[in-house]
Amino acid sequence: MSKEIDYRQAGVDIAAGEDAVERIKGLARSTFRPGVLSGPGAFAGFFAPNLKGYRRPVLVSGCDGVGTKLKLAFAVGEHGTIGEDCVAMCVNDILVHGAEPLFFLDYLAVGRLDPRQVEQIVAGIARGCRRAGCALLGGETAEMPGFYPSGEYELAGFAVGLVEQDRIIEGKEIVPGDVIVGLLSEGLHSNGFALARKALLERGGFSLSDRPAELGGVSLGEELLRPTRIYVPTVLPLLERFPIKGMAHITGGGLPGNLPRILPEGLQAVIDGSAWEIPPIFKLIEEAGPVKRAEMYSVFNMGIGYVLVLAPEEAPEVVALLNKSASPAFPIGRVTALEQGQKRVRIE
Repeated sequence: MSKEIDYRQAGVDIAAGEDAVERIKGLARSTFRPGVLSGPGAFAGFFAPNLKGYRRPVLVSGCDGVGTKLKLAFAVGEHGTIGEDCVAMCVNDILVHGAEPLFFLDYLAVGRLDPRQVEQIVAGIARGCRRAGCALLGGETAEMPGFYPSGEYELAGFAVGLVEQDRIIEGKEIVPGDVIVGLLSEGLHSNGFALARKALLERGGFSLSDRPAELGGVSLGEELLRPTRIYVPTVLPLLERFPIKGMAHITGGGLPGNLPRILPEGLQAVIDGSAWEIPPIFKLIEEAGPVKRAEMYSVFNMGIGYVLVLAPEEAPEVVALLNKSASPAFPIGRVTALEQGQKRVRIE
């Protein structure tokens, strides 16, 4: 008769799962905002939104992950910023339409559950939620032996926000002459890492512990794992004061891939590539590849992580306010009529 086996021998450690839950309960509670009705451990999360002042409230949702940036976290053994990336990718997307993030849920799938690793990841998620002003309402941690190698995982997130229906921002009111304002990114954010790894680690011969002079003493691993900037606390106050016509989160596809998503038909974005200083990490990738400049712009944010489109009379005050609040921003282009044969985004 064969010896009996248990779940742990099959690769799933229930005790480790319970340990992980205990470690992250306090992290989740640290994000709670008015409206949260349930605590960690329930089968579902409950949120009662304050609809006072809303006439036609609309829920806005977004879902995203971190992509192959995870490979760098595995290689460096640093998992404290990846969760922040996941939150940023979701809340920045719903912010584009004028929505205030209310709550966030995460999905974490691991090959072998390490409670300390889970705690690091969720600590980043909680930090991102606090910055975005949304509650970490719940999530799922799945231990899947044989599916992911030990030490590796997949992470995805889901954000839900709220906006007044007649204040939804979609770019429909953008016209020729409007000004494009760019907000600085904080490095690569969470896009383009397949090309970055290929250029830097394979073609360029760098290691993640290297400290290229171009990065001012920061290691390559630290630079590449710099978390995605969360634009919610910067942009939400602007929406109360200014009639912003359109916004774009500059993710995969860069400026050429994301600006057309908010431009009405027949319009073009003309970008002045000299309006801001391209951060050194992008220049390093470009040289190490080598990668053509046009390809760089079509893959990476190139230093601009978020874009606002405003009437020309509004732009100077918005830029001044952003810079005064230590959130660097620049007029980086203008909207024009699209001429036959031209691209929707032209970078000069």
